[in-house]
Amino acid sequence: MDALILSRIQFAANISFHILFPTITIALGWVLVYLRLRANRSGDPVWLEVYGFWVKVFALCFGLGVVSGITMSFQFGTNWPGFMETVGNIAGPLLAYEVLTAFFLEAGFLGIMLFGASRVPKWLHTSATVLVALGTTLSAFWILVLNSWMHTPAGFEMRDGVAHATDWMAIIFNPSMPYRLVHVLIASGLTVGFLMAGISALRWLWNDRGEAVMRGLRTGVFLSAALIPVQILVGDMHGLNTLEHQPAKVAAMEANWETQGSVPLVLFGLPDEELRENRYEVAVPNVASLILTHSLDGEVPGLNDFVSETGEITHPPVAPVFFAFRVMVGVGMLMLLVSWAMSWRLLKTGNPGRIGAMALVGMSLSGWVATLSGWYVTEIGRQPWLVTGVLDTASAVAPHPVPVLAFSLATYLGIYVVLLAAFIGTLIYLARNATIGGIELRKTAAKGTDRGSTIVAVTNAART
Repeated sequence: MDALILSRIQFAANISFHILFPTITIALGWVLVYLRLRANRSGDPVWLEVYGFWVKVFALCFGLGVVSGITMSFQFGTNWPGFMETVGNIAGPLLAYEVLTAFFLEAGFLGIMLFGASRVPKWLHTSATVLVALGTTLSAFWILVLNSWMHTPAGFEMRDGVAHATDWMAIIFNPSMPYRLVHVLIASGLTVGFLMAGISALRWLWNDRGEAVMRGLRTGVFLSAALIPVQILVGDMHGLNTLEHQPAKVAAMEANWETQGSVPLVLFGLPDEELRENRYEVAVPNVASLILTHSLDGEVPGLNDFVSETGEITHPPVAPVFFAFRVMVGVGMLMLLVSWAMSWRLLKTGNPGRIGAMALVGMSLSGWVATLSGWYVTEIGRQPWLVTGVLDTASAVAPHPVPVLAFSLATYLGIYVVLLAAFIGTLIYLARNATIGGIELRKTAAKGTDRGSTIVAVTNAART
């Protein structure tokens, strides 16, 4: 492996680990707003109990997200100096806008949100929760503006090999930004929905059948069931936009080698870039054309259109994009099936059932799988460009010695494995301790002869 490949793998490892946590905090912030408002309106302390558990998960994800994000900023200078040298006039301000509008909100009000529930007025604690949630969304907005601009650049001109902004509105609202932003925000909502449902189902299997657990479970399941059909619609619109602006990526997603109409949907195959064909292909006639163009005989671009007469390949690696896309779609279909089946079950019986609860536990981190596979489709599908049509990846990399890159990559991977295991272990620890506390609380409350003393006990536990 040379410096280019190792640098790409290292950045991919960094962003793959980092994206796991903003994917949770973006939507979880707004779920916490919902829980806080329900508590305010109803006066029911059970809502505060649900809030109290999930705000701990938010804090855990927020901390890991901030720390893991720092390493990516460093790598712009250490591993990819050509990126800022060429497009720094655009990337720099966008990253600064994120700090000024998003991080200040999060950092300024996070302490009140985490520790102020019993120390400040309800309106102030609610406002802090709203502002932190707004900060996470603004952060996603600016990062996705930059990322979308790298895919579909607009509003700039090149002078002496350096990009200069000519229209900031065109830069911010570049052709792919609205679709990419909505797609990512809904993906965050699905990630949180299944995480909430899965952790709550785990507590239910541990015999914690309290109302706080059931409300968390219902919130997660119903949120997921509502969002997944919207995500399918947005994904279709995003695909049409990608077909228009990045046809090579779509050709790789479908492993379609020749530009033609009536293209079949390849359910399975092994793309072979040397033979320029798919081995062991299993396909459904015309379906790819129907999905991508909404016509049975619609024309879909072929990968061979992106090979020059000299043999230079300008399309992305086919196999990673092809398989990652199928993983993303497959997980999405599984989300639809599980969330709708569990919604029906909860509405009919009021409980998930043992098999249903086990299915939800198994789907706890499905949002991560879908997000990562979709991210790989997006980012690998942009190759060989770093900024489409402006800067190729090879021109931006720093010529570091291979042993140095290999050592730093191994170090990153080792640390990320440990941190990921610690994160999952902490989630289980929080769930287990919340379950034990909830069961003991209900036993204590059941022994009371005074309804008022029961309410006081529940309220004190929720505050804690």
